[in-house]
Amino acid sequence: MSQSRSPSSTAARPAYAERLRLPWWWWLAGLATAALLAVEIWMGGTGVRAWLPFAVLLPAAVAALAWLGRIRVVVTDGELRVDDARLPVRFVADVIPLDAAGRREALGVGADPLAFVVQRPWIAGAVQVVLDDPADPTPFWVVSTRHPVELADALLAARDAAN
Repeated sequence: MSQSRSPSSTAARPAYAERLRLPWWWWLAGLATAALLAVEIWMGGTGVRAWLPFAVLLPAAVAALAWLGRIRVVVTDGELRVDDARLPVRFVADVIPLDAAGRREALGVGADPLAFVVQRPWIAGAVQVVLDDPADPTPFWVVSTRHPVELADALLAARDAAN
């Protein structure tokens, strides 16, 4: 008897995977701000004014906070995936882990305007992925990550395995 396998069970595990979530205190601050604004609009009113601000503002705050923390960074199947952008690892020339100061320098005044940047201000670390693709004018990617060394190692290992 043959067993059928679901696609998820046969797929390779990612070499690296991370979601760029918000810190817990941003959730607390966002929901408290939405609740405070709803109370200000309510101000003891009756009828629709009693429940509508809470019914609209609290779910809107949750949706906005979830949207801000939606970005995924994954190294799998021979490519770097950042949200919906994909970079085949064969075009990776080098990967440089960056701390907060290094990220500030890479994205500062002298930054290249053609660089691909996915930067989240609540995450201190990043990697700079230097590209070697003559057909692409993008010189490098800068991607926020909480674990820059691990992401750099995963990218370099995936590149070396692909070559």
